[in-house]
Amino acid sequence: MDKTLNKLVSCVILDLDGTLLNTDGIVSEVLRVFLVKYGKQWDGRGAHRIVGKTHLEAAAAIVEDYGLPCSIDEFISESSPLFSDQWCNINALPGATRLIKHLNSHGVQMALASNSPRASIESKIACHQGWKESFSVIIGGDEVRMGKPSPEIFLEAAKGLNVEPSSCLVVEASLPGVTAGKAAGMEVVAVPSLPKQAHLYTSADEVINSLLDLRPEKWGLPPFNDWIKGTLPIEPWYIGGPVIKGFGRGSKVLGIPTANISTEGYSIILSEHPSGVYFGWAGLSMRGVYKMVMSIGWNPYFDNIEKTMEPWLLHDFDEDFYDEKLCLVIVGYIRPEANFPTLESLIAKIHEDRKIAEEALDLPLYIGFKEDPYLISSLQP
Repeated sequence: MDKTLNKLVSCVILDLDGTLLNTDGIVSEVLRVFLVKYGKQWDGRGAHRIVGKTHLEAAAAIVEDYGLPCSIDEFISESSPLFSDQWCNINALPGATRLIKHLNSHGVQMALASNSPRASIESKIACHQGWKESFSVIIGGDEVRMGKPSPEIFLEAAKGLNVEPSSCLVVEASLPGVTAGKAAGMEVVAVPSLPKQAHLYTSADEVINSLLDLRPEKWGLPPFNDWIKGTLPIEPWYIGGPVIKGFGRGSKVLGIPTANISTEGYSIILSEHPSGVYFGWAGLSMRGVYKMVMSIGWNPYFDNIEKTMEPWLLHDFDEDFYDEKLCLVIVGYIRPEANFPTLESLIAKIHEDRKIAEEALDLPLYIGFKEDPYLISSLQP
């Protein structure tokens, strides 16, 4: 979503949690363990109340939502060591390192402005090579009087960069962060961290699906030059499992037979990878290795309630292969998930994705993954 003609900027201010790092996954895991102490079960209830909030605000929300028999200070004191032990285990979100390296290599000044305490920011980014030294300014929520949605943290970042607020582009994942950025007089790109919430980010100048979809040139910044024939090479990732029955609409409704695999055990992987269309290679036990294009997300045309993975093996099979083991190596990205006005337009786009993936997988950059040991091992009896 573009609201207006984009203004040119010279500096970028990045949020951390949910924007650069998959903090939500670690937070959920820690809370799942911690709440057992009080006979409670973390179910994600109120998760939207802690996204983008200060340490104190998030703690207060959890204590209230789960009716914990402890004070906010006690909750922070007891849970902080658990969180601290996990900060180095937070994975960078797709596109984060790519963006930081790109801006840094082109001499674009960057600041990191997060509602998290400065100490936890330092711990989180220490495990990501090259991040800390890429930022000219780092500001934590405990270094300002008021955290987001107050604009103070962004105004301080601009002051530290020695630039006017109007020359800054903020990249944010939370609603409080977007509000803060606009109140500071800055341009704001929102990358919503909560699924299916993009419609709430109305004050942002642009809303994108993920950092993979950011186009710096729209803001007068140096463009990425790593797209190849309509595809973006990504760090390969691997998933596998038995083929299961899906919604039954791939073949019947779309005429596109997808080979669905269970998302059980892949919740963190799914939360890390943005919804969209990807491609790669698929190893099907006892059969062979095939080109593959895959949709990840909620399929807005059908309005799924769960995030799913739906690989389409680009080969004509004579029979179904339910329960057979399917291993996938995902090597590239094509586009973000989108809604379509008609079923015909959706089908046409899927076939366009297939053509892009089929041609790309013949490129030297991608074809070598056909021999990946993970896939070859899947062919063994």
